[in-house]
This record gives sequence, structure tokens and C-alpha cells, in this order.
Amino acid sequence: MKTLNCYVLLLCWKAICCNSCQLTNITIAVEREECEFCITVNATWCSGYCFTRDPVYKYPPVSTAQQTCTFKEVVYETVKIPGCGDHPESFYSYPVATECHCGTCDTDTTDCTVRGLGPSYCSFSQNGSNQ
Repeated sequence: MKTLNCYVLLLCWKAICCNSCQLTNITIAVEREECEFCITVNATWCSGYCFTRDPVYKYPPVSTAQQTCTFKEVVYETVKIPGCGDHPESFYSYPVATECHCGTCDTDTTDCTVRGLGPSYCSFSQNGSNQ
């Protein structure tokens, strides 16, 4: 009976602690080459840990896709970048996550790799936070 209680406690701990995928505030740099100007905006994105496992023995018929913290829903916000006047190039739309979950990364809509420059990299002069 004591062993059963330990297993139940361990499963509850995994369910609560190991899946901490949630919305997180981030700051991203937004720039357009045509404007030669960069601004930073505040947005929300998904961050955290999801329960994963890597079996010792891999059997071809069994899928071993790992889950990652990713968005469930996004909306697009638009910001005007100074230095372009009223040209269409002066507006930039970027995704903002509104709901997160643990799931497989959808390579059709998401870059599932790690980029070296990061979200706060700017090529041009930078203005303070816009939102």
C-alpha cells in the first residue's frame, strides 16, 4: 500500500511540476531593412517545460516524438516603424501567443530550431520600447 501511495504521489508531481508551459512576456526587436531603424516591442510567447521521455529501446512502429512548449493560438499585432514615412514598408506585423500547450512543433508554421541571434538582435539604430 505504501508503494502505491508513492507511485500516485510521483504521478501527481509529474503532472503538476513537469508541464509548466505558460505564456511569458518577451521583448523582441522589430526592424525593416528599407527603414534602417529598429524598435523593441513587448509581446507574449510560450515558455516552459513539457514532460518528455527518451526510451532506451526504440521500436520503429512506436512514435517517439517529443513534446515542446508551443502556442495553441496566436494573434497578429502591427506596429509602425519610424523612418519609413507612410509607406507600406513602415508597418510590421508579428505574432503574439494567446494560449500555450505541450505538443509537437508544427514545422509548417513555426521555426522549430534555435536561432543564434535571438529575438532582441537589431541591425540598425534602436529606439526604446514601443508598447
